Amino acid sequence: MAIRNIVKEGDKVLTKKCHPVTKFDERLSILIDDMKETLALANGIGLAAPQVGVLRRVVVISIPEKEIDLELVNPEIIEQDGLQEEMEGCLSCPHQWGIVQRPMTVTVKAFDRYGKEFTVKGEELLARCLCHEIDHLDGILFNTKVIRVIPASEVED
Repeated sequence: MAIRNIVKEGDKVLTKKCHPVTKFDERLSILIDDMKETLALANGIGLAAPQVGVLRRVVVISIPEKEIDLELVNPEIIEQDGLQEEMEGCLSCPHQWGIVQRPMTVTVKAFDRYGKEFTVKGEELLARCLCHEIDHLDGILFNTKVIRVIPASEVED
């Protein structure tokens, strides 16, 4: 496994739509493992492949306090319900924070690293994270959806 550089806002890769994964092979597993290691080192909860410069539809999410560890290949939101307005930040947009409207619950269909299809239902924080990371796969940054900016001085690390 290797730590990859996290691409920062301003890099065009973050504004491009990612290509679906068609080969579930060793290269995909290496990418996922690298993304998980990179995410852990960055102390984040979600990371999408374009954030490490790869235009593939791959997301990893890790929320240890909720015992959540997800690998999603070609994720797609198939259901959503409710509304929440909560604070978000992004590893690709350091020191930026804001309130974003997201669904309260989402159901996502995806594949694992081996090509097996599954669904996951997320509520509250997980729903926000799923939406945020899937937005990355479509070239959308959270700060384009912010309804109220939160100054970095008001955010505790």
